[in-house]
Amino acid sequence: MKHERRSPLNATLEAQRGFTLIELMIVVAIIGILATILIPNFVHARAQAQTASCESNLRAIATAAELYYTDNQVYPPSGAVDQSLFGADYLNNVPVDPAAQTLGAKYTFTNNAGANPPTYTITCPGVHDPSTLTHLSGGTAGSAKTITYTSGTGLGAQ
Repeated sequence: MKHERRSPLNATLEAQRGFTLIELMIVVAIIGILATILIPNFVHARAQAQTASCESNLRAIATAAELYYTDNQVYPPSGAVDQSLFGADYLNNVPVDPAAQTLGAKYTFTNNAGANPPTYTITCPGVHDPSTLTHLSGGTAGSAKTITYTSGTGLGAQ
């Protein structure tokens, strides 16, 4: 077996191996570029998820209102959406808006009994990113921040 003899110079070079300042600066620059690209995408994805969740909640409340109307021939009275408004038979869980500024803020149900035919409007308590509302009627970029559901017309933005 042949043994290689190391010179003191090679031993010193092996002990001093590491990253140079330029290599570290390049890695930090790459991480910075990735962060500037990805962080806004994550923020926008979160805002889109909040809007989708609110739309789903509004549809669930509208379904509960229609079931209530089928059984009682009248929509529930106006007020904050909770189980006392609809009853446990129609709304098992009270939906919570993920975009609400106040924890536990409730959706608002407005009964328009005077209209012919009777209608209702459900309003979310949250403030949404306007760029996530452009697909809704009334949701022009930069203006609308609230989602509503009106019987007969569906989802809209104000």
